[in-house]
Amino acid sequence: MSDTLKLKDSNSEERCLIIGASHAGSQLAVNLRKQGWTGEIILLGAEAQLPYHRPPLSKTVMAGSKTLDNILLRPEAMYANNEIALRLATDVASIVPDQKHVVLANGETLNYDKLALCTGARPIKLPLGDGLAGVCYLRSYADVEVIREQLQGKKRAVVIGGGYIGLEAAAVMAQLGLKVTVLERAERVLQRVTGEQVSTYFTDLHRSHGVDIVCNAEVIGINGQDVVDSVNCADGANYPADIVIVGIGVIPETTLAQEAGLRIENGVYVDEYCRTSDSHIFAAGDCASYPDARYQRRVRLESVQNANDQARIAAINICGGADRYQVTPWFWSDQFDIKLQSVGLSDGHDEAVLEGSLDPADAQGFVIQYLREGKLIAADCVRRPKDFMALKAAI
Repeated sequence: MSDTLKLKDSNSEERCLIIGASHAGSQLAVNLRKQGWTGEIILLGAEAQLPYHRPPLSKTVMAGSKTLDNILLRPEAMYANNEIALRLATDVASIVPDQKHVVLANGETLNYDKLALCTGARPIKLPLGDGLAGVCYLRSYADVEVIREQLQGKKRAVVIGGGYIGLEAAAVMAQLGLKVTVLERAERVLQRVTGEQVSTYFTDLHRSHGVDIVCNAEVIGINGQDVVDSVNCADGANYPADIVIVGIGVIPETTLAQEAGLRIENGVYVDEYCRTSDSHIFAAGDCASYPDARYQRRVRLESVQNANDQARIAAINICGGADRYQVTPWFWSDQFDIKLQSVGLSDGHDEAVLEGSLDPADAQGFVIQYLREGKLIAADCVRRPKDFMALKAAI
């Protein structure tokens, strides 16, 4: 008898619960079947929608060129065909590891043999502008529906936060004809994720499209009566606004794990096999921090690549395998007609080598290689897809 058949026989009466119908959750469910899990699979999602791609939300969905149907990860029939039970619009109240069950918000109890946490991350909220129409956050499809409704007839937008989400949203609104101002608290945009040269490039790119980029901006007020009308900063500057999008980062969604007594360390702590501190519970995606052998530290990544790859490894190991999560992280961002492709983690570099031009008008683009003690650890590429693939392989 093959190992696969043995594996199937061994879990035919078992149940795996997956909390979070995200990139990671959907991928994990499908991969469980591919790896021979023949027991029950129940995918619990807090949102009402089928699992969908998140990256298009701040780009094509917000712009109106794609709808929910265009961004679904998989058709509903696929889940049924693989005997994956989808329970959407379902909130989990607690996990009880000692009894191996979860309690739903409606009081229902679901037992599990294996549990996977794919709970993702949630936006960091500003303690400002509560209750004002036109103050928006961008994380879910429902958020984008609100933003699209709020954008109707608006002329002036303020984006608080100059990370990927903030800049992507700014680009979309500028292309829709709004006057956009981006307020970034740090010294430069994208400071948390890339080097100074790339920050300069995207600042120049946005300004060339009429977007006002203001750094070192400490927002102290989001103002209005019922509807937002302005944002003011600590230096006294005031920015009129018909709509405000707050994109100041996310925090891993660890509430259930923490209350269940699982180890938390910048997210749900997992080992190289994607196991949490409870051997029956695994985690994958934005919520999980893992040990990265290449960078010699624990890492938590907010990317589709990480969600998909980590979920695949978790599925293998839930099914009795022993595969380690060892992959090269990569990311991308689309702003205006520019695609930034990044590979590796550049923080901690001591040298940045530029090839090409940082002029946004230069169609040849550029590559920046980041080195530490002479070793290549990361790269950023604009308009250089072949270079990106080669550097990805090299790293």
